[in-house]
Amino acid sequence: MISFILSIALLLLGYFLYSKLIAKIFGVDAARVTPAYTKQDGIDYIPMKPWRIFLIQFLNIAGLGPIFGAIMGAQYGSASFLWIVFGSIFAGAVHDYLAGMISLRNGGISLPEIHGKYLGNGVKQFMRAFMVFLMILVGVVFVDGPAKLLANLVPSIDVYFWILIIIAYYLLATLMPIDKIIGKIYPLFGICLLFMAFGILVSMLINQPALPEIWDGLDNKMPNPDATPIFPMMFISIACGAISGFHATQSPLMARCMTNEKQGRPIFYGAMIAEGIVALIWAAAATYFFFDPDSGREAVDVSKGASVIVDFITKNWLGTAGALLAIMGVIFAPITSGDTALRSARLIIADFLNYDQKPIRKRLIISIPIFLATAGILIWEIGDAQGFDIIWRYFAWANQVLSVFTLWAITIYLAEKQKPYIITLIPALFMTMVCSTFILIAQKEGFGLPHIAAYTIGGVITLATAIGFFVWKTRHKNTFNNDNE
Repeated sequence: MISFILSIALLLLGYFLYSKLIAKIFGVDAARVTPAYTKQDGIDYIPMKPWRIFLIQFLNIAGLGPIFGAIMGAQYGSASFLWIVFGSIFAGAVHDYLAGMISLRNGGISLPEIHGKYLGNGVKQFMRAFMVFLMILVGVVFVDGPAKLLANLVPSIDVYFWILIIIAYYLLATLMPIDKIIGKIYPLFGICLLFMAFGILVSMLINQPALPEIWDGLDNKMPNPDATPIFPMMFISIACGAISGFHATQSPLMARCMTNEKQGRPIFYGAMIAEGIVALIWAAAATYFFFDPDSGREAVDVSKGASVIVDFITKNWLGTAGALLAIMGVIFAPITSGDTALRSARLIIADFLNYDQKPIRKRLIISIPIFLATAGILIWEIGDAQGFDIIWRYFAWANQVLSVFTLWAITIYLAEKQKPYIITLIPALFMTMVCSTFILIAQKEGFGLPHIAAYTIGGVITLATAIGFFVWKTRHKNTFNNDNE
């Protein structure tokens, strides 16, 4: 328990100390008028209260990631604690904060526009298509999980019925002004998700389960460690609880509703730290479940996925009523990430086409093809026994690839503004190594290369990227300025 408690303390210190440094480096201007006022349209640009924006941002970025991802990552052992803590503080929260603040400073532009501004037009065009596809994948995986959980809770109703209901809700939430559905009910769901994590935390503090300590060793606890090495596999499995490219697609949605730049630190950095705490709680609970012989895990068919582990832990630790509330949180959290993902896809396409989104007819023109694509992938996924696993693995990798592009765009931004770019350069290099090595070493998703070959090629790619950055910096140093946008 000591490692777990220290990890939570470090996450809190990261927010209260390191986030202030990051905000100072960015240079917050409380007097600057935000896009919520300058571009107010009653649909996407709407001033909202900061506490409400925080809860929406937290729920948007949470989804299944800090629960299912943390559970899957916990199979590696106590090393998962370190990645959640240091990944959240120095990579994920910095990534989310600066992506959101750069969007805020540039009129609430979508993430591909940020990539284009700092990485070039070619990257922008590629990332537009890449991100729309990723947002559709998010919609698919965040329909599948809740629909199957609901079908388990109500066996008399078929899973396809729940899929239809969720898709219908997605369409409604994507089309409606952000303050009508998202702004009203998401804060309640966010509180529910936080309560669920808090209930697990209190239960652990009361019951004092035997959790592994970091100083007992960071060795790989997976059944087949040679096929699933901690680096890079764990860093892909635990994405939303440490760093996630998906988060930066959601930050512009909230940047369009903020009324003061000072709100960025609690909304963007704070929401990521809150998600890190949720991930840490579930990782700790899962390490007890996986590695303590008294946890009762023998009664659970782990092959059925993380949802059965969530059900087992909540029922045994929170009782029937608490477990029901927890399961509802696990259902609503991904649903409310899926609809904002598809909303992001609509806005990315609208930005590309320069298509006014105030008339609902124009929102429908963009949204209908997105939903048809989502439904098509869902039909294939449900019909294939391994469909969900395949989609989840590629979603997780693509998610981290997106974080790499965003970190490099932010690093270029900081270099151009003559600010300490080291704060994102190190995470950018690290995640470049993670993503390139993963696709080379993964047996099912990638090329299945031997470890030495994969690490060598990944290292060369990372080194080449670093050299490319410094060459660019040297060539353009005379054009840099420290002016605001």
